[in-house]
Amino acid sequence: MATPSSSPEPRWRAVARGAGLVDADGGLRRTVFAEMSDLAGRTGALNLGQGFPDVDGPAHVARAAERAIREGRNQYAPGSGAPELRRAVAAHARRHYGLEVDPADEVLVTTGATEAIAAAILALVGPDDEVVVLEPYYDSYAGAVAMAGARLVPVGLRPGPEGFRLDGPALERAVTSRTRMILLNSPHNPTGAVLDEDELVVVADVARAHDLLVVTDEVYEHLTFDGVRHVPVATLPGMAERTLRISSAGKSLSFTGWKVGWLTGPADLVAAVRTVQQYLTYTSGAPFQPAVAEALADEDGRVARHLAELADGLARRRDLLCAGLERLGLGVVVPRGTYFVVTDAAPLGLHDGVALCRRMPEELGVAAVPVAAFCADGSPTARALRSHVRLTFVKRAEVLEEALVRLEGLAGLAGEAGPTDGRVIN
Repeated sequence: MATPSSSPEPRWRAVARGAGLVDADGGLRRTVFAEMSDLAGRTGALNLGQGFPDVDGPAHVARAAERAIREGRNQYAPGSGAPELRRAVAAHARRHYGLEVDPADEVLVTTGATEAIAAAILALVGPDDEVVVLEPYYDSYAGAVAMAGARLVPVGLRPGPEGFRLDGPALERAVTSRTRMILLNSPHNPTGAVLDEDELVVVADVARAHDLLVVTDEVYEHLTFDGVRHVPVATLPGMAERTLRISSAGKSLSFTGWKVGWLTGPADLVAAVRTVQQYLTYTSGAPFQPAVAEALADEDGRVARHLAELADGLARRRDLLCAGLERLGLGVVVPRGTYFVVTDAAPLGLHDGVALCRRMPEELGVAAVPVAAFCADGSPTARALRSHVRLTFVKRAEVLEEALVRLEGLAGLAGEAGPTDGRVIN
């Protein structure tokens, strides 16, 4: 009989390890989001760590969901999604990007974008394959890649005066004979970068040259600022046939708890993802799906006005937070999209973002997330961004103003011993 020490590592531990949830002593830790949100809850801190709005989305969309409940849309939705939602997703892609998508077999509705990403990776990537991601990266990417038994290969974004930018030569160097997929996120969480057309051309050139699949996380597609426009890489020559686009209603409509997402792309790739997804949740959010369909169709233009007002409001709140952080002496890389700003505490003598984020809720009354949580443990990007933290500005202006008042105490934390166990959250 094999001894426990010689037994293969259970799959769940391999997933936890791949997602950075196993510490140096072999212990299991929670995700950084759970830890920081718990700290915020216990201390009453303002939670600028987790990216969810503190106001709901359009009232008429919520009423559409209520109407669907009253009309009996409360049983299982079709596995591929409600037909009206699939049609609305296809029409949205055509209206905004000129992409032709067949709602019958090129659209799949999922339980949020997170499930779509996981199902796409599980369907299309196998053991020992490699998935290239932009680093920092959303934490679910590493977990999904680990579930597939594959290897995550990070390519660091470079901070600069124009924000975080793609390192094209590094992307090319990252590709090997085992690379199967590029997992692309733009507008990018956590940095707020929006890849421009020149950067997208680099991605497309690499994908075509090496015959790679591209999966794109575009959940912040409508939340860009300063005249910056989101361009899906699928619109570039030769890319529609190798790209799966993923988005959701959560961010654009400010209904993050509804968990209605979707995936579009070539029929054969969508069929592969559907085959896996049907054994995950199968289907969910039945009354929310027709409400989201109504929002995407937007026959009276109310959602378009909501999106314009939301983006304008977010830009103002971004400016409020960025200006306040700069006044406090922090380094700031101004985001061009999303809900988030990355700020550097090193100018105040605070060089450990993990330790700082563990101290802030108790000592300052503000919760944030260390950027190291979005990086591979020990990677060059993790080291370069060790002193950086992510804050969200998708809160009311008065909440951000109060947070800035509380953050005036940051300078006083430099040089003081704080609560840390030496582990890197990841």
